[in-house]
Amino acid sequence: MAKSTDPDAPQSARKGLFSRKPKGEKKPKKQGRLKQIAEVFRMTRRNDPNVVWLMVGAFFGIIAVGLLIGLLIDNWITMLIVAIPIGLLAAMFILSRRAERAAFSQIEGQPGASGAALSVLRRGWILEEQPVAVNPRTQEAVFRAIGRPGIILVTEGAPARARALADGERRRMNRIAPKVPVHIIQTGRGEGQVPLAKVATTAKKLPKELTKQEVAAVNKRLSALGTRLPIPKGIDPYRARPDRKATRGR
Repeated sequence: MAKSTDPDAPQSARKGLFSRKPKGEKKPKKQGRLKQIAEVFRMTRRNDPNVVWLMVGAFFGIIAVGLLIGLLIDNWITMLIVAIPIGLLAAMFILSRRAERAAFSQIEGQPGASGAALSVLRRGWILEEQPVAVNPRTQEAVFRAIGRPGIILVTEGAPARARALADGERRRMNRIAPKVPVHIIQTGRGEGQVPLAKVATTAKKLPKELTKQEVAAVNKRLSALGTRLPIPKGIDPYRARPDRKATRGR
């Protein structure tokens, strides 16, 4: 088959229909599932050494219960076969939860960490990846999520200044969407504050006030009227985002 010599011809035609990649070029290998789990386990153990004993205890505890039930019903082999995968699932569940805590502990105190904590929210939530309010001098920031509980404002930085920043943003939200509840969550480990790992859980536990259609309408209204602020140097929610594979235990 003759190759096209026309310089204006499409690139695929100039290369030929049967063009091949160089022999030495190899496709990047995808990381195996077991390797991912091993990396998550090592990261979690560095931050939480007790995870090993919790996983081992859960695994053998479930096997012990299975064997006990099997002896009572005179069928311990079947119960052992059932208990082993259940024990593995329990151990992986503990690893997943501890890995999520470890991932958040690594980004705690970094600019954008509150936005990363909100990024765990998925179905039914609309998230702003960039802060909606920032103190450019001291870098307190407010991140926003919209869900069925209403508008969630999550702060980071010095408590007093961050609270004042969030109160100003709440007043702005009340003018734009006066009938929509606005909740403020302050991140941190002090009194009245919420640790990063519990931000998503705290938001989910708030009473549901809006329908799915109202959530979309509120987001549309805020998107139409709100303006995106410039991000001061050092506040980048992408850099502070925890590894999703780690938070899911995969």
